[in-house]
Amino acid sequence: MKSNSEGLIIDGMVAYLDRDNIDTDQIIPTEYLKSIKKFGYEDYLFDGWRYKDDGKLGVTKDERAIDENFILNKNPFNESKILLTRDNFGCGSSREHAVWALRDFGIKAVIASSFGDIFYNNCFKNGILPIILDEEKIKELAEYSKRKEEIEIDLKEEKIIFGNNELKFKIDPFKKKCLIEGLDDIALSLEKSSHINEFEKKVKSARPWIFND
Repeated sequence: MKSNSEGLIIDGMVAYLDRDNIDTDQIIPTEYLKSIKKFGYEDYLFDGWRYKDDGKLGVTKDERAIDENFILNKNPFNESKILLTRDNFGCGSSREHAVWALRDFGIKAVIASSFGDIFYNNCFKNGILPIILDEEKIKELAEYSKRKEEIEIDLKEEKIIFGNNELKFKIDPFKKKCLIEGLDDIALSLEKSSHINEFEKKVKSARPWIFND
């Protein structure tokens, strides 16, 4: 993935997960939510599908029985940066861990025909690009993924390039700006630091007793 003030390019292999209604518990099961860390969830992504045995927090993929038939365990899809799936991806609970697991695995973009609302917004907050395409375009990309060739996503131009073909997509301009510039909620707040400091000075002058300087 290349990012600068001009735009963001994501290029990589596409892994097609041919399922509807994949919820956040399937993306990462509840037993892995005990950790308070925001990183280190890559080995637990799609835990019930990637492995033949039951896992637990702290046990890595190298200690597990791998299901070699699952798409993300197959070469070259085990290094995919782009996940292609179908309808209502990320439905269910609001756990942000689901997005963290995708991010930690190396997924930079998820393409689906629709998303769970909270999951969709959490993607932007964690540097993942969620793209909505109609079902016919999903099928077109799914067929192309069988070639095991990389595709390119151009966020600035809002298009997907695969072979000699292009597909256009739409994205909210503000969310697009945040992804291109790498802005999260904290960074957006810091952009207004001068206004925040000015407000604090006014409050301190008017109500000095609430400050413990």
